[in-house]
Amino acid sequence: MLLVKARAKINWTLDVTGRRPDGYHWMDMLMSSVELHDTLFLEEAEKISLAVAGKPGEIFDVPVDENNLVLRAAQSLRQAFGETRGAAIRLVKRIPVGAGLGGGSADAAAAIIGLCQLWEMNPSVEKKNALGLSIGADVPFLLTGGLARVSGIGEVLEPLTAPEPIWLVVVQPCGGLSTREVFKTYGHGPAGGTRRPDGPEAQSALAARDLPRLALAMGNVLEPVGIAMQPLIGNAITELLNYGAVRAMMTGSGSAVFGVFECESKARAAGERLRGRWKRTIVTQTAREGCTWDRLG
Repeated sequence: MLLVKARAKINWTLDVTGRRPDGYHWMDMLMSSVELHDTLFLEEAEKISLAVAGKPGEIFDVPVDENNLVLRAAQSLRQAFGETRGAAIRLVKRIPVGAGLGGGSADAAAAIIGLCQLWEMNPSVEKKNALGLSIGADVPFLLTGGLARVSGIGEVLEPLTAPEPIWLVVVQPCGGLSTREVFKTYGHGPAGGTRRPDGPEAQSALAARDLPRLALAMGNVLEPVGIAMQPLIGNAITELLNYGAVRAMMTGSGSAVFGVFECESKARAAGERLRGRWKRTIVTQTAREGCTWDRLG
């Protein structure tokens, strides 16, 4: 049996630089993996099957049919390489759904990595990334993870050296947002007062692990849209700042926000206070890898 950790991601920066004729948006993003992760357990079977569980007290609205990205990744991998074997997959969810943390895409990336090991395949990085992109725009980054500048629609990756871990508090103050609806609303015209990020400056600040500089350079052009759709997002950002975050911002297309903290003790103290109001409050840190696997037994 294989165990694969599917790590979530955050966006230090997210900018929309244009739109393709097919409706996809050109992106410019600085992304990091975080230690918050889902877990996939895989073992050989006659057919492909999926079971989903959550941590105690949490209910995750996750489909177990062809709409699940894990099953889509498994079927796409089989078709691409003519594989006939199956796999029994158990997915344990911890990453909030509809949060902009890349949970479903991370699960798909973990399925690709795990099934390649289980079925003894060795496709090139390019083939895995192309397969991942056909499933979701974040999958190519999440296959490797760490820290990267990501552009195009998610397929152009510039891996960067990740700094020492940075402590974060992640809060999902409301239900999930639809990525499609957020981009559709943004496409009708950027919200007034949108703060555009400074990607090169954020990259330089991360390399130096200069959090005050990083705070000034960070930005997410989708954040005003997210707040307009769910005002609690703005409330959570304010509370993170009130409890000591150097900077707080929505990640991806929402609805989760994260605060950047100077040290573990400050992050944990803020997490304890915020958990009293927001049930989905998670203290975590940045990670140098995306999906990692281990063989059990």
